[in-house]
Amino acid sequence: MVLLAVGALSPLPAQAIPIQGVPPHVEPTTPQPVAPRASAAAAALTAEGHSFVADAARRVGPAVVRIDTERNVARQPFDPAMLDPLLRDLFGDPSGSMRERGQGSGVVIDAGRGLVLTNAHVVDSVDSVEVTLADGSQLDGSVVGADPVTDLAVVRVSRKGELKAAALGDSEALEVGDWAIALGSPYGLERTVTLGIVSSLHRDINSLGFADKRLDLIQTDAAINPGNSGGPLINASGEVIGINTLVRSGPGAGLGFAIPINLAKRVAGQLAEGGKVIHPYLGLQLVPLTARVARENNRDPDALLQLPERDGALVQRVLPESPAETAGLKRGDLVVRIADQPVLNPSALLQAVEHAEVGQPLALKVVRGQKELQLSIRPAALPAKGSA
Repeated sequence: MVLLAVGALSPLPAQAIPIQGVPPHVEPTTPQPVAPRASAAAAALTAEGHSFVADAARRVGPAVVRIDTERNVARQPFDPAMLDPLLRDLFGDPSGSMRERGQGSGVVIDAGRGLVLTNAHVVDSVDSVEVTLADGSQLDGSVVGADPVTDLAVVRVSRKGELKAAALGDSEALEVGDWAIALGSPYGLERTVTLGIVSSLHRDINSLGFADKRLDLIQTDAAINPGNSGGPLINASGEVIGINTLVRSGPGAGLGFAIPINLAKRVAGQLAEGGKVIHPYLGLQLVPLTARVARENNRDPDALLQLPERDGALVQRVLPESPAETAGLKRGDLVVRIADQPVLNPSALLQAVEHAEVGQPLALKVVRGQKELQLSIRPAALPAKGSA
């Protein structure tokens, strides 16, 4: 797999390794008390003569692993000339499948149960998993469960006694400007450590072009590359604050994204128990609306629809046979409140729905034309390939 062109965004791919010319792909431990953020003095050398980065990497390094995978993929069709019997004898049958290797990273979150947290796209549709520990030991692994909506997966390794789990931090305690340290195996280079800061918080993955995901991401300028997928992003105290998952490609882009560890802990706990992660959904496609944008639209004599001049989440589409259709929502409705929470944009509505219970009613305040309506909606479980 390769990165996209400059300015493009892609899931941080597992490092791909060619084979014979073929192009490549819980319950968690109780969180430790969050240590104070590193002060300005932390940038100075420690008593041992090393930086705080070295100290933090030393703490979590033994829990960081490399994940190698193999899977069968359909063979790409050859040129029609390859159907010639002589060429078939020389080069073999072009039909059938071939083996493909992939490589990513992960972090041990439960040593006693042998559980490793990684990205779902690292272990998607794989036939075999091999986990390499920091000391070079290689263990067989198996995928316990994966959730493509949050791009998280849990792998169990065969030997448990010699593992060391990482300390898990609190991603809600982060502030923009905090130190961020990325660990993993970019391009297969094990035990790689890069340093940056938290560049932004609560970056909506839908705004990055991934409509099938539900994530508010940590943005960082710490260098992450193919093969870092599933590796930890840690703070200055050596606690895991995120799982690396996306990168903006291109020279000098300097943008990486990680899944907040608080979400990862919750999802990993469900996956480790062999359960399916349930995501409530309403069946709406939404776009943000502000009062300014609505006024500009309404001044246009050719506007197809007069919009409420308020901030909120504008309904662009209602999916058929969805909870939203059952509740009576229509295209052009502006959702301004859910339960007791204001809705200023689609992200706010999505967060409220994600924390709701399937089948339990939620109160919606909707502006339709010049009227305010009170509706009740019951979230359903997100279909395997549904919309949020």
